[in-house]
Amino acid sequence: MFLKLEGRSCLVVGAGKIGESKIRSLLVAGATVRVVAPRATPAVVGWGRAGVLAWQAREFESADLDSTFLVVAATSSIEVNDAVYREARRRGDLQIAISTAGKSPALAQRLRREFEAQLAPIYAGWIEELGSVRKQLFGRRLNPEDRRKRLHELASRESFEARAAITSATGSRS
Repeated sequence: MFLKLEGRSCLVVGAGKIGESKIRSLLVAGATVRVVAPRATPAVVGWGRAGVLAWQAREFESADLDSTFLVVAATSSIEVNDAVYREARRRGDLQIAISTAGKSPALAQRLRREFEAQLAPIYAGWIEELGSVRKQLFGRRLNPEDRRKRLHELASRESFEARAAITSATGSRS
């Protein structure tokens, strides 16, 4: 897997032997690393003290995924790793970013969760359709500008409202 992680917010859940190697790799890649784990290896503790990463000595919480580009579940607990996976999947394909320019990250997190809860169910099926059409269009030899215009037309409010009217008329949920 190839990801550009430089400057990206990455979360590692777990800071034992398993987590330490994952953390080291993320640091080498230039990621901004946050670690959540009740206990940590001496190396992770040292990196935290040196300000190389942010370590919170506690259990994982779903809010830990807020504003996170990549999460690594790196514990020896199948239950904890599964909980991290399920929470990450629950967030769906629609992601909303809100900033308060650092003045109130707590407010930004609350607003983002509220907007996602309201919007994600409405757009879920449409996002899947748009993704499918996008894939098809990129599989054809099209002028990039024509493809861009078509994708923007498909993502327009008018297109969404027409889809919603059809969905409502047929009784379909997605």
